[in-house]
Amino acid sequence: MVLRPGGAESNVAVHLAALGHRAAWAGQLGQDPFAELILDELRARNVDTSLVRLNDDAPTGVFFKDPAPEGTSVYYYRSGSAAARMSRTMVAGWFAAPADIVHLTGITAALSAQCLDLMRYLIHDRPMEAKVSFDVNQRPRLASEDTPDILLELAQNSDIVFVGRDEAEGLWGTPTAESVRALLDKPERLIVKDADVEAVDFFGSEIVRVPSPRVTVVDAVGAGDAFAAGWLSAYLKHQPAEQRLASGHNVAARVLRSTTDYADPGSPEVITTANGPARLDHDNQ
Repeated sequence: MVLRPGGAESNVAVHLAALGHRAAWAGQLGQDPFAELILDELRARNVDTSLVRLNDDAPTGVFFKDPAPEGTSVYYYRSGSAAARMSRTMVAGWFAAPADIVHLTGITAALSAQCLDLMRYLIHDRPMEAKVSFDVNQRPRLASEDTPDILLELAQNSDIVFVGRDEAEGLWGTPTAESVRALLDKPERLIVKDADVEAVDFFGSEIVRVPSPRVTVVDAVGAGDAFAAGWLSAYLKHQPAEQRLASGHNVAARVLRSTTDYADPGSPEVITTANGPARLDHDNQ
């Protein structure tokens, strides 16, 4: 058994730090050894954890992955966790330092009514001067009958949205990337990931598609977070859509070949884009 931290938002922060960006993770953990492990790992990977709070009255939520040839099983233990007790009253000091992007996911919105209120505050009220990036990241085990409407609301009011094509179809009955865009018409940028087929980048009337690379998949858990980080890295570098999608594919591919949520960067890889090969040197990202 390997004990390592993982989680959607912190995964994105780790990847962005590895790609050369200043990244911070804000949240709430319990006052326990799991929190120490998480914080030590994030700090070792150059993620700023100064915004993390420790709660004496609630434990750190945990989950375990059981990779197998037929697919990975995930077991969650986060009911009543410290993260589920987050609220809008926590964020007063989160944005003292400027940020270009605040990345959120639908997982947080599903943890508790307080967390949903926090998400609405961050997305609707915007207590920060930053673009809001939102990964739909729907978790069936946390779903309720209101989940499709809640995730649609949060996505529609974000600036950058990531969603899987099959995920969107299950939530909203949208079978194609174009039908997802027709529904999610308010976000400035929409990225639809279609598993091993392609990823599609929508910006105004511009539509760019980049096929998914061929990857021998060891474990798919965490690959969506890696894709979001790769795309955001290229976006922060003002790179064109083809490079943004290629960067997302590149970082996701490393995670797909690993049993952990964030594989360490390896050698430079080449991913084919619509305009030809794009070399992605990790030390230059």
